[in-house]
Amino acid sequence: MIDMRETCAEVAALVEEVRDDQLAAPTLCAEYTVADLLDHLDGVAVGFTVAAGSSVGAGGPRDRVGLADRLRGLAGAWAVPAVWEGETEGPGGLVLPNAVWGRIALTEVVVHGWDLATATGNGLVLPEDALRACYEHVVRFVPGAPLPELWGPPVAVAPDAPLLDRILGITGRAPV
Repeated sequence: MIDMRETCAEVAALVEEVRDDQLAAPTLCAEYTVADLLDHLDGVAVGFTVAAGSSVGAGGPRDRVGLADRLRGLAGAWAVPAVWEGETEGPGGLVLPNAVWGRIALTEVVVHGWDLATATGNGLVLPEDALRACYEHVVRFVPGAPLPELWGPPVAVAPDAPLLDRILGITGRAPV
């Protein structure tokens, strides 16, 4: 089990800082504005909370307080050890162990949290244990991911670079 509470709380705080005048700003995800990225994060929070067996409603890019609450709820849903056991069918009928789904949820929050921080000019400090768990997941999962089109081509990063930079490189982002 991975404790996502601090990571989700950090990204939730970042979401709450987004101003209305930043919603149309571009992000490093070529097809996403900040509003699109917030919508995607909302889908992540809702989808992975439901995958953990909890229910939650969705919002939109202007419902940043609600999204922040849903991100915290995501962490709470995955804080139950039993949720990490068994298998679940996800998008496209893909069946994976729940432990993998939990790690995918963490990766989504970490990587898109960084995308949001970069697009809005805000800082993001994530806990080392969550970054370690995320790195251990992406280094094995992303190169053979069942949906490789979800990731950009890897970007070379020094092997001794900070964990977040290595995660970003594996997921197709150039650390800035």
